[in-house]
Amino acid sequence: MSPVDFFRNVPKKVCPECGEQMEEQAESYMIECERCLAKKEE
Repeated sequence: MSPVDFFRNVPKKVCPECGEQMEEQAESYMIECERCLAKKEE
């Protein structure tokens, strides 16, 4: 399997709190979505 095929088949990241699919960003290690993180800060 080529590296390109591998990365195309990696499943989308899902927030463990709400189950929403997260938009992944390079060099981002966030586990929860921004909405759930904002709720925790309140």
